Amino acid sequence: MQMRKPAEIVAAGLRVVERAGNRLPDPVVFFIGGILLVIALSHLAALQGWQVRELRPEVSVGEHGTESVEWTDTGETFEAKSLLRSDGIYWTLANLVKNFVEFPPLGVVLVAMLGIGLAERVGLINALLKRVVAVTPGALLTPAMVFLGIMSSLTLDAGYVLLVPLAGAIYQAVGRNPIAGIAATFAGVSAGFNANLLITGLDPMLAGFTEAAARTIDPDYRVNPACNWWFMIASTFVITLTAWAVSAFLVEKRLFPASGGGGAPPSEDFALGEITGRERRALRGGLLAFAAVMTVVVVSISVEGFPLHGVGGRGFARWVDAIVPIIFFGTLIPALVYGISAGTITSDRDFARKLGESMAAMAPIIVLAFFAAQFIALFNYSGLDRMLAMTGGQMLARTEIPLALLILAFIAVIMFVNLFVGSMSAKYAMIAPIFIPMLMVVGISPELTQVAYRIGDSVTNAITPLNAYLVIILTFVRKYAPGSGLGTIFAAMLPYTIAFTIVWSLLLLLWMGMGWPLGPDGALFF
Repeated sequence: MQMRKPAEIVAAGLRVVERAGNRLPDPVVFFIGGILLVIALSHLAALQGWQVRELRPEVSVGEHGTESVEWTDTGETFEAKSLLRSDGIYWTLANLVKNFVEFPPLGVVLVAMLGIGLAERVGLINALLKRVVAVTPGALLTPAMVFLGIMSSLTLDAGYVLLVPLAGAIYQAVGRNPIAGIAATFAGVSAGFNANLLITGLDPMLAGFTEAAARTIDPDYRVNPACNWWFMIASTFVITLTAWAVSAFLVEKRLFPASGGGGAPPSEDFALGEITGRERRALRGGLLAFAAVMTVVVVSISVEGFPLHGVGGRGFARWVDAIVPIIFFGTLIPALVYGISAGTITSDRDFARKLGESMAAMAPIIVLAFFAAQFIALFNYSGLDRMLAMTGGQMLARTEIPLALLILAFIAVIMFVNLFVGSMSAKYAMIAPIFIPMLMVVGISPELTQVAYRIGDSVTNAITPLNAYLVIILTFVRKYAPGSGLGTIFAAMLPYTIAFTIVWSLLLLLWMGMGWPLGPDGALFF
């Protein structure tokens, strides 16, 4: 019997994962199934009379500095409400619209992406990328492309379709293997997706899910949309340097040496890296408009008596409460200036049409949000969320597992789930109501759980068969290596996934060990 080569075994395993992942239902169907499961479990728990007594851990310090945990019964008892009984059915019907309209992440995502979507459609994002690439020294090409890939999460998915093929063309033009350029940039766009120097549309969306879940334990809990900002700034530089090292010492040198496609003369596609005179003038105007908007924002924050100075109604700084409008105007106004200057907006009809296209692109998120909102609301009404959180949290606390190991285990769980459930918002909407309250009980803050989720969700994006853009990336690769398949991509991206997982997790452990806040109002422990 002929022994199979290791590469064949790996390829066969990847095909199994791919086939299994492709059989999974759409995230919307996942939520419908989750809703039906919550309804059934709520009724079963009510019939069985399941009750959970609230126990709170209290840490006491002995004479020699040793800590001991004692559990105190608060006297409060939680029990399940059936969603199949008369009151439960009425509540479901009466609150169906309210659950959707008041779903925290919905409005913030739609408003933030309205301005970002316009910037993408008028060509501002594309021109900015081309300009940055044009002034980047050759020796810094790889870190520059990775960095741009990470920063492209400002536009959600624009990096996949704009930046990745641009990287291949540029690498070929400078005599380097275009597939190596595609791999490095794809790593930044996908595996570094959740890092950024700026607050993006993802931050308020995640904060909305986190806040809703945290209120299971603390009804008055507030989550600052910028709560992970400082950690993500550091992550941007760390992940860029990590990807640069992986590219230089492994991917480009060993997997894709220059003979595999580099050294070719500049192709016509390298024109993607050129910027016309009109685009340059329009970009200058757009950047000046952005600077003007940011100046107004900074002055409004800094000067006493101005609109964004001081503390807002939720206890945060006023600019935090206005973060989504800041993103909106900070992208809409520069996009409008650029579009008029570049000729991509020639009338008020053009402006309105492109805004409509931006909102139309959000249709899948709106549909997903409707069912996610019902799932979370029904889960909350049933009481199962708090009961599971209390039971699971108490079990975790009694095991006395160090918090660092709990965080690493949570990251590993998210990495595994990400191989089969592609949508970041869908996963978090399902996971947050369970894990955030559970980890709060053992002292881990919702903000820290959110950071751990962002790490686990990012690092496996480049190797999951359910990445919707994987086929598009394969098309770009086949342009330079016609015989390539998905195995080519997985072989190129696996080193990035492994390196990102190790380095990013170590960064988080260092952050926890130093006791540094994750961002404004981003405490580590609850």
